[in-house]
Amino acid sequence: MKPSVLMCAPEYFGVRYAINPWMEGKIGQVDSAVALRQWTEFYNVLQRQAEVHLIDTQSHVPDLVFTANAGLMFDGQFIPSRFKHEERRREEPLFREWFETRADQIIPLPKNIYFEGAGDALVQPGRKLVWAGFGFRTDWESHQFLADQLGLEVVSLHLIHPSFYHLDTCFCPLLDGQAMYYPAAFDAASLKSIEAHIRPENRIIVAEEDALHFACNAVLIDRTLFLNHAGPKLIQLLEQKGYTPIIQPVSEFLKAGGANKCLTLALT
Repeated sequence: MKPSVLMCAPEYFGVRYAINPWMEGKIGQVDSAVALRQWTEFYNVLQRQAEVHLIDTQSHVPDLVFTANAGLMFDGQFIPSRFKHEERRREEPLFREWFETRADQIIPLPKNIYFEGAGDALVQPGRKLVWAGFGFRTDWESHQFLADQLGLEVVSLHLIHPSFYHLDTCFCPLLDGQAMYYPAAFDAASLKSIEAHIRPENRIIVAEEDALHFACNAVLIDRTLFLNHAGPKLIQLLEQKGYTPIIQPVSEFLKAGGANKCLTLALT
């Protein structure tokens, strides 16, 4: 069975406000034709390996295209996001409505807790473990809720670099107990937590140049990795680890602080 993901066409995508460093100075700077071409090419290649579902576009929510932030789907249970910034809260009822007929159960967050879905909650393949980011968009208090509701071990990681405001911008869990990540995005305690759970030979350290082009914001389907960018050394290392890296540029979306992983939400 093919894995399933959720996407949203970029019909109304654009930078209309600034809620992260990537958006600063980019308001009105998105080339809509290029964004549509990049998204369509990514969608088409992804469709060959995954079942891709689409949520309808809406003109008042330009960031709806970043479906990773809809919430967290795990084993049929969906925990909807509560966005930190008012500009994105308009997405919440749209995502919730979509999942009402597609999730076995919708589990609402406790009041006054922010949680931005699979942008800050990443499941380690093959393990009942979730890496959970906090510090910019998601509250640390949400992590215990995830653990209690989903029956998973949750490893909290403190994000300290404003350009890497969601965990999926700087950390990517991989197969066989592996992960790739950008160390400068985390505090010292979080790096120790990563090292405690990932063996040295399974750590793929991403260089600054790759990180700033969101190499960690990759989509893993079987052993294929779809990345916006990766330098020769990173590509070689991933191939040595048994992956097939495919460069699928989505540079227009970086203007809003997102790349390939941000454009998808894993449903299975």
